[in-house]
Amino acid sequence: MTTYTNIILAASILLFTLSSCTQENSSEVPSVDPAVTQQVLDHHWKTFVENDLEGVMADYTEESILITPDTTYRGLDAIRDNFISAFEAFPAGESTLTLKKSVVEQEVGYILWEASTENFDLIFATDTFIIRDGKIVRQTYGGITAQEAE
Repeated sequence: MTTYTNIILAASILLFTLSSCTQENSSEVPSVDPAVTQQVLDHHWKTFVENDLEGVMADYTEESILITPDTTYRGLDAIRDNFISAFEAFPAGESTLTLKKSVVEQEVGYILWEASTENFDLIFATDTFIIRDGKIVRQTYGGITAQEAE
């Protein structure tokens, strides 16, 4: 599968996830505090960059789902395994992670970032989050390395 196909797949999954989060009666939609969404997004980025596994995991619940181009992770154990691997790929102090953009709209958070490591450069990475009650309930990730872009 090409990198661009992975991005399109991730975007399609995001749209499906977002559409499944809507409710039929708009008067029943709970109020959302975008400040809470921003706090969770900021906390998640900070703990990710620091390789703080317990800090990252505090943002999820057993019902959380993380969708990547290769795998869908359901629940805390699977999501924890994903971040153990991610921290091996982006070791703190040996990697440079740069947040390029962060957007919050109600319960949706979006980040655009890039990273440089000794082994590879991630030239484009994006995550979208659905955050409810101060926890990430759904997340998608997609990224392109410099090697994949060639």
